[in-house]
Amino acid sequence: MCAVLALAAGAAGCAAGPRGGLRPPAVVLTSGEIGALRSLGTADSGFGLNVLSALCRRQPGTNVVISPVSLASGLGMAYLGARGATAAAMARVLHMAAAGPGLSTALGARRALLASLNRPGVRFAESNRLWADPSLPASRSFAAALRQSYQAPVTRVPLLSAPEQARARINSAVAAQTHGHIRNLLPPGAIAPQSTGWVLTNALYLDAAWRHRFDRAKTAPGPFRTLAGTVVTVRYMHGSGYGYAATTSGWAATELKYRGGRLAMLALLPPAARPGRPAAAGGCPVPKPAELGALARELARPGEAHQIALPKLRLASSESLRQVLTGLGMGIAFSRRADFTGISPRAWRLGFVQHAATLTVGEKGAVASAATAVGVQATAGPAPIIFDRPYLLIIRDTLTGEPLMMAWVANPADG
Repeated sequence: MCAVLALAAGAAGCAAGPRGGLRPPAVVLTSGEIGALRSLGTADSGFGLNVLSALCRRQPGTNVVISPVSLASGLGMAYLGARGATAAAMARVLHMAAAGPGLSTALGARRALLASLNRPGVRFAESNRLWADPSLPASRSFAAALRQSYQAPVTRVPLLSAPEQARARINSAVAAQTHGHIRNLLPPGAIAPQSTGWVLTNALYLDAAWRHRFDRAKTAPGPFRTLAGTVVTVRYMHGSGYGYAATTSGWAATELKYRGGRLAMLALLPPAARPGRPAAAGGCPVPKPAELGALARELARPGEAHQIALPKLRLASSESLRQVLTGLGMGIAFSRRADFTGISPRAWRLGFVQHAATLTVGEKGAVASAATAVGVQATAGPAPIIFDRPYLLIIRDTLTGEPLMMAWVANPADG
């Protein structure tokens, strides 16, 4: 018999997988694991809303697309190696619980649950990895924590000696994992020579079909007004039978389910501008996490069916998030005071956090990809002693100090 997913996920018994084989085994979760996973979902939502809002303020009037779970995974892997004040700052920004067996168990369960999304009509894949310079092995405890929490293997690449070669290998792996949607996660020069000793990457890919497809014949152009007041023409998909929820603060939402019912897309309209409450300036409005939760709960209840008109989308972005994360309170992780010695005694501070994401929404469904790379710099090793001027050699018995040979080397080439 098939195991039953211990979440309200619309599991539908044993069935063939997306490629005709059996779908991945269902995930059976305890009530404690369900609570921990919901806490992680709430934390990632709050973190994602904060990042999205910060990017909107930095780039007013532009589209922004991110993957909170990819960002949380990439930074979460680094968090497992953070210590002291660095770990505390990262935990606050990520809304993460203290590192330990409980967190590792919850993170491992989250990854298994995400993998179980892969079913007829929904194709999902995720990959985590630690890229390490051959001269800087990660500590055994950190590598074990990565395996337990993220199933992240270790791959050795010449980050210190040949950073562009290493960058090409990382980008190639991410491109394969995202089915070519993200080809150059790390731009040229992202990995500084003789600096970055480790890179942590997360990559994910999603191709999901709507439970009820939009009729392509009904897709038609229509006006769309930007926050700046400019009216542009977009192509709207039209459908009916969708739920509706609203908050007292003016947020309105509907939910579009994908095949199987476990996965859904929330579409949210912010409060309309009116006298005394102008539209958000220099950014984008986002709901509070509590409002988001309330809207989702309301949409889960049976209600009146509504018609919707949703624009077709094709979004892509690639962002360096060092400035954003510093503004959110993670600055210590990039500073000289950073402590990532849980990764290695030589691990120092974060050098970069690079994130890329794509999202296409059409009549058949949605295709999304995302990738995150977190670079960890190494402390400088002991300065090499270079014998580039005349020097003395002594061959001696270390027990007695008896000198067997002595030499003054004035010119090694004159021998």
